[in-house]
Amino acid sequence: MSRIGKKPIEVPTGVTITVDSKNTVTVKGPKGELTRSFSPDMVIQQEENVLTVSRPSESKAHRTIHGTTRALLSNMVEGVSKGFEKGLELIGVGYRAQKQGTKLVLNVGYSHPVEITPEAGVEVEVPSNTKIIVRGISKERVGALAANIRDVRPPEPYKGKGIRYEGEYVRRKEGKTGK
Repeated sequence: MSRIGKKPIEVPTGVTITVDSKNTVTVKGPKGELTRSFSPDMVIQQEENVLTVSRPSESKAHRTIHGTTRALLSNMVEGVSKGFEKGLELIGVGYRAQKQGTKLVLNVGYSHPVEITPEAGVEVEVPSNTKIIVRGISKERVGALAANIRDVRPPEPYKGKGIRYEGEYVRRKEGKTGK
């Protein structure tokens, strides 16, 4: 049985969860509101401040979505209560980021600045020229925007220049001489 799927989800105070008949779950908290539809086969139950997910049978289809359903629900609860954030670093001479209104403007060695507009529910913060922080309540959207920013100039293996996640290790290669 799924170890992750069996774990109960603790619901913090200030977070309300509603589950309708078609397994559409709405989670409201201090940071915002998230709604998602889950498989109608999964049984989502709420008892006081604990949320549990169970599956009706041991078929392969039910086993595959059991842990996923529980993980997505857990991320929704954590997102509306604490929120998610992802940090990025710009490494390279002349590489810088700045915020113009809601847009993020990157100067990363191209002949033109690259503008990225975050979607609703996700905000971008630039504490310094070489640091970017992406924040939001949806883990999926925060990760997708951070990945799109990183894709503008991914780190290269020879000098290590580019945009990388905070704490990401870039494996370096030797140059042409090979010494």
